[in-house]
Amino acid sequence: MVTLKHLPVLLLLLLVACGGRVREEDNRPFVYFRNYSRTFNDMHEKHLAAATLRGITPIASAAEVGNATRPLKKITSCSRYHVDKLSHSIPYLVPEARDLLEEIAENFQDSLKAKRLPPHALIVTSLLRATDDAERLRARNGNASARSAHLFATTFDIAHARYKPLGKQTAPVDKLKSVLAGVLLDLRSKGRCHVRYEYKQICFHVTVR
Repeated sequence: MVTLKHLPVLLLLLLVACGGRVREEDNRPFVYFRNYSRTFNDMHEKHLAAATLRGITPIASAAEVGNATRPLKKITSCSRYHVDKLSHSIPYLVPEARDLLEEIAENFQDSLKAKRLPPHALIVTSLLRATDDAERLRARNGNASARSAHLFATTFDIAHARYKPLGKQTAPVDKLKSVLAGVLLDLRSKGRCHVRYEYKQICFHVTVR
């Protein structure tokens, strides 16, 4: 006679018989990322050095995008990331930075899937800044740098406390933030970018290398 204690074994056998398989990681607890500020601590000088090496000569205003010293790629919202309403930047990056953003967004989706979390789009909060954008930002925020890496179209900010659900299901923000941090750490360890965790601006500040 089959009793209740036999049910787990019977369910496992049924799963195998139907062609399914049990993955060990399915039963593992979610492992959260720790020490964001300590891990992502690339200082301004590192970002600026990479930006001046790869980027454009800073432009005075958005009207000069077409005359930049390097071709720029326009960044628009897609299924993997959403460009936020930009108040102090314009949606352009050098090709290498655009490619890095695409890779981050794609890896983020893959990692969410692997961890059995619902898909979410990243939110990009800042991109290229013209010098007039930088001046207006400094007038509003005294901590903003007069010589920001954003001036060179090599740098973008990704929100770490906001994500755009791509379906009806959502995941806790702390889990999404942890997954994004893992993606950035992997690319940073491969020498692809510098990353700084910005607590007050609520973003990861990323510069392509």
